[in-house]
Amino acid sequence: MPAGHTGPFNFGARLPVDEFTQDFQGDIRPFVEKHYRVLTDAKNRAIAGLSMGGAQTLNIAFDKLGEFAYIGVYSSGIFGIAGGTGGNAPQGPSWEEQRKETLDNADLKKGVKLLWFATGKDDFLVKTTQATVEMLKKHGFDAVYKETDGAHTWINWRNYLNEFVPKLFQ
Repeated sequence: MPAGHTGPFNFGARLPVDEFTQDFQGDIRPFVEKHYRVLTDAKNRAIAGLSMGGAQTLNIAFDKLGEFAYIGVYSSGIFGIAGGTGGNAPQGPSWEEQRKETLDNADLKKGVKLLWFATGKDDFLVKTTQATVEMLKKHGFDAVYKETDGAHTWINWRNYLNEFVPKLFQ
């Protein structure tokens, strides 16, 4: 569980280089695969994150969708997708436009066994999560969305992890 604060963070801002994705793909994932007994095929690989880490999870997973069968996003989504709270839409092509080929690739969709979102109804990112789920459904993904009581809190994230993990590798 790495710390995702690799550089400045601003809702909706597009940085020229996504340092966290670089760190994850170049250092963290290779380290885990070298030092731990893990299966490395997509059907045995899951990724999940909460808050800012949920947005990073979506970036990593959808940049390499063929490498992840299980994706979990807690209290998050595509920052800026809903405007207002959760950030303003960034300049340049949207997240959706940047990943259009991936989002519309039927073969890659088949490999996704679970795309699971959960957010509290009082979370300041609830509209961001809802808009992200709707965008993914528009592209034919079977995204599961759970809205719970509560806000942007550790107790919710602990509960979401507790519910998400038993759904993995079925």
